[in-house]
Amino acid sequence: MSRTCLVTGAASGIGKATAARLAQRGHTVLRADLRDGDIRADLSTPDGRAALVARARELTGGRLDAVVSCAGVAHFDPLTVRVNHFGAVATLDGLRPLLAAGTDPRAVVVGSIDSVHPTDPAIVAAALAGDEEAATAAARAAVDRGEGHLVYSSSKAAIARWVRRAAVTAEWAGAGVPLNAVAPGVVLTPLTRPLLDDPDLRALVERSVPMPLHGHARPEQIAPLIDWLVSPENTLVTGQVVFADGGADATLRGDGVW
Repeated sequence: MSRTCLVTGAASGIGKATAARLAQRGHTVLRADLRDGDIRADLSTPDGRAALVARARELTGGRLDAVVSCAGVAHFDPLTVRVNHFGAVATLDGLRPLLAAGTDPRAVVVGSIDSVHPTDPAIVAAALAGDEEAATAAARAAVDRGEGHLVYSSSKAAIARWVRRAAVTAEWAGAGVPLNAVAPGVVLTPLTRPLLDDPDLRALVERSVPMPLHGHARPEQIAPLIDWLVSPENTLVTGQVVFADGGADATLRGDGVW
């Protein structure tokens, strides 16, 4: 059965691989990205987020079967929170009415293993409160005090917690729409290439994200999991942060989370 799917961040990395897999399986795929694709939108801004939703409604006639929110950045900058958390939430909430009109609707956001790393509580709290101005200010303060590395992990922790909260609400579970997050480990993408090409940085990455099963991943290894989560076969999995990380989460946190 052909479905109509929208993938953000579809110009590269996991988004590109996921869009390609969905298209290969016969689905209609709308590719959204900052500069390339069927929809061009800047998810760091309210206007860009509104433009994404409006264009998606126009191109689909107001009906979507699946949404994959994959757009993301990893800068030591407040931009990271604006895209990774607020851009993702606006994408999913904004397209939810189109999903409600679809068949067996499903949604997935791409998180990160970094969500289990140290975070800045002020960034996370502001993001979960929906206060973009406060979250941006907290991210800027973290950068100013030399803790810019916390911005990315905080953005991913916030979106993971948002998924847990939102998935079981009337708007999502009550409407029959599974909502999940996928949390990859280190994936070989343009985002990670500069880190892995530097021997010292690569060693740091491997210490902070140990992946005993098969090592670093390719985007094509993450796409099948996303494909299943947004498929009609997924009738019960919701509110989950599914780690596709080669064992990194289990190595870092052990069994204490249970």
